[in-house]
Amino acid sequence: MKVLVIGSGGREHALVWKIKQSPRVSEIYCAPGNGGIADLARCVPIDVTDTAALVEFARQNRIDLTIVGPEASLTAGVVDEFENSGLAIFGPTSKAAILEGSKAFTKQFLTKYQIPTAAFKLFDDAKKAKKYVAKQGGPLVVKADGLAAGKGVIVAATVAEAQQAIDLIMNQKAFGDAGNQIIIEQCLTGEEASFIAFTDGKTVLPLPSSQDHKAVFDGDRGPNTGGMGAYSPAPVVTEEIEHYVMDHVMLPTIRGMAAEGRPYKGMLYAGLMIDQGRVNVLEFNCRFGDPEAQPLLMRLENDLIDIIEAVIAGRLNTVRLQIDPRPAICVVMASGGYPGAYQSGKRIKGLKKAAALAGVEVFHAGTKTVKGHVVTAGGRVLGVTALGETVIAAREKAYQAVSAIDWTGCQYRHDIGEKAMKHTKKKEAAAVVGILMGSDSDLPVMRSAADFFEQMHVPYEMTVASAHRTPELVMEYTRTAPKRGIQIIIAGAGMAAHLAGVIASHTDLPVIGVPLDASPLGGMDALLATVQMPPGVPVATMGIGKAGAKNAAVLACRILALADSDLARKLVEFRARMVEEVHEKARALKG
Repeated sequence: MKVLVIGSGGREHALVWKIKQSPRVSEIYCAPGNGGIADLARCVPIDVTDTAALVEFARQNRIDLTIVGPEASLTAGVVDEFENSGLAIFGPTSKAAILEGSKAFTKQFLTKYQIPTAAFKLFDDAKKAKKYVAKQGGPLVVKADGLAAGKGVIVAATVAEAQQAIDLIMNQKAFGDAGNQIIIEQCLTGEEASFIAFTDGKTVLPLPSSQDHKAVFDGDRGPNTGGMGAYSPAPVVTEEIEHYVMDHVMLPTIRGMAAEGRPYKGMLYAGLMIDQGRVNVLEFNCRFGDPEAQPLLMRLENDLIDIIEAVIAGRLNTVRLQIDPRPAICVVMASGGYPGAYQSGKRIKGLKKAAALAGVEVFHAGTKTVKGHVVTAGGRVLGVTALGETVIAAREKAYQAVSAIDWTGCQYRHDIGEKAMKHTKKKEAAAVVGILMGSDSDLPVMRSAADFFEQMHVPYEMTVASAHRTPELVMEYTRTAPKRGIQIIIAGAGMAAHLAGVIASHTDLPVIGVPLDASPLGGMDALLATVQMPPGVPVATMGIGKAGAKNAAVLACRILALADSDLARKLVEFRARMVEEVHEKARALKG
């Protein structure tokens, strides 16, 4: 089939990249595209809001499916024109896209359908707006009603800043007609997250959570941009919050839009503020986020064409998303001066070196090719995106790729993903495996177990407790372990080696014993003492020493992996690496 993607940014490059992977697609066109998209699709010079030209191109080239990237196309009515012409297209109609096209409509809609959002007031007169601000005091948020490329939201800490924002939007027309009406709303605190889903007007199928970084500088400082980076998943969106958002935001919105005579199909993106479990809607977008699309599409394992066709046909309920469990991070590299004035035409170096890194994709946002060289052609230039086993690993890959790329005046944030890392560290503090040893002299051996847990990113804790010298400490640890989240206990001891047996007789948790070589008997005494338990007191006994300690960790991971698909995948990869190591040794002997 032939596919047309409308747009020219990093989101559209990611869409084209994902569509290219579909065995069902023979040709891809992009209007107007960019320097990176040109490597994957045929770029055609048609403006994203020139609906008549887009329809004519689709007709002449027998396009089977068109996918809309930017909000400007949606509000301009491109979906309406395609549908009226009998052409298949993915995205909401202009009547539905008002959720993004008018913040005033959206705030009134949220209030009407009791969807949680900040208190607000609408103004079309700057003087009245300033009087209201003077009465309210800061901090406040001032928003342009219409589309402003993600830049029409100003957080004002003081009355003076709020009044300056009113002047900027309404009097100086910084965002054109988008600022004819403004919204002044309560300034919410907390952590922002993006909740993006496919919908066919009946079913809502959410993608993993993600988080955008709007401010231009590190630490969320400086003016808002279209987005300086994103990552997925966003740990702030817990399972409980996801259920809440589905029940109290996404589904009520779809039902409310249908009741308003504005049936909604396509992508629905809720920008959320989350504060200690409380959720408020900041805004709606009617398309994939940019740069959220980049990490989300890296993680999506389904054929995107299949999902889109299910949306158009109204059978989204038959689709189940398949998601790579690994986190993904996108770092946006921008032109110096963005989101203000900036220079274009700067030659970009290092693209091939960055793209050669495993797990990295460099998505172009504002680029073009001039005389065989890729040069800057926009404010946001590149979205360097990486997958990793952990948030930390993904972040390291992304910034490694960023460091390989350069052009005169380039800028980027250095803290993309740090919020996720803070959540991850909190989560990792809750150990799921406890490692006990009878003496601190056993630490070098039991460290083999700890090393494997670190390799698998399984949180653990270690302590010393002797079955003979400190039995009360062993009992206290065993009694409190389940309450602290411990799911498995590994006990290492030498000589009489009663530690594992004593623990097993006082808990229902799985206990793995590691006999240690601490006597002239070479550890055989500890092995026999550990393995010979009375009926009903099971201990999974490993071999003596470091090999046994490592196998104890492997067995613990296999038990945990029964309920953890990500860990199960890591264990498969670990086994494959062991096989490859044997092959390498065999090849070395032959060579």
